[in-house]
Amino acid sequence: MDRLTSLAVFGRVVECGGFSAAARRLNMSVTMVGNHVQSLEDRLGVRLLNRTTRRVSLTETGKYYYERSSQILADLEEADRAAGALSTMPRGTLKIYTSGAIVRFLLPVIDEFMTQYPAISLDFNVGERSIDMVEEGYDLMIRTLPAPDSTLVARKLAPWRHMLVCSPDYRDTHPMPKVPADLVEHNCLQYTYYPYGDEWRFEDADGKQVGVKISGNVVSNSAETLRFLLASGQGIFLAPSFIVFEDVAAGRLVRAMPDYRAVEFTISAIYPNRSHLPTKVRLFIDLLAERFVEHRKWMT
Repeated sequence: MDRLTSLAVFGRVVECGGFSAAARRLNMSVTMVGNHVQSLEDRLGVRLLNRTTRRVSLTETGKYYYERSSQILADLEEADRAAGALSTMPRGTLKIYTSGAIVRFLLPVIDEFMTQYPAISLDFNVGERSIDMVEEGYDLMIRTLPAPDSTLVARKLAPWRHMLVCSPDYRDTHPMPKVPADLVEHNCLQYTYYPYGDEWRFEDADGKQVGVKISGNVVSNSAETLRFLLASGQGIFLAPSFIVFEDVAAGRLVRAMPDYRAVEFTISAIYPNRSHLPTKVRLFIDLLAERFVEHRKWMT
């Protein structure tokens, strides 16, 4: 069997999580998919995949081989594009999924991209649920937190941190926290999607991480709800910077505990680890990276 085809089939099995799903994506029989993987294992003399009746998983050797072979296929694809495909006008549908909190930063980029490439159609979806990019056919996902699947590729766009904020009225009527432990005395408004739950994490001046268990009378997945309650003096909030930075700049909210800062996260463009990255996706990610440079300073 052709070795490069077998490598590509093996990669799709890993990305789809099974032989049947890979066969559907490749428009190939399950038997043929299995033969390609078996051909690789026979050639190498090692097992690459652990097989069960419902799913497959990588062996330790398989994980290493998958990472290296994916890079090889990506390099070949890049060489092909450099030979002429880069000049091709991108076309077709670009399917994107993102969270509502950063939509306003993406819309100007989308407008610029579609003006520049009028042959592109957009399928743009917003939400907070966990998606299967391969099964649902997404080209790209823009996330504020790490990729949910280690087989996905993430390109960093901008670092960001939460801000510990409250209203001026709350500051004037409550003793402000000086260290994270002081937060146990405050009504802490909680955002459902904070990755560490009810343990808020900070870094001191030396970069040492400090965590504190907090409590409060409101937990919500609505940033607007928390902003409203915050502005009315209902509590203190460890808020994503991109949700509250304008309120802080305008003085509607004030920052607390200045000797500590929240731990850092990254907004990333995430895509399936395919050997072929469509030109439309690559060009959009490149444009995103250029435009998000403007947001990096205030986000941290």
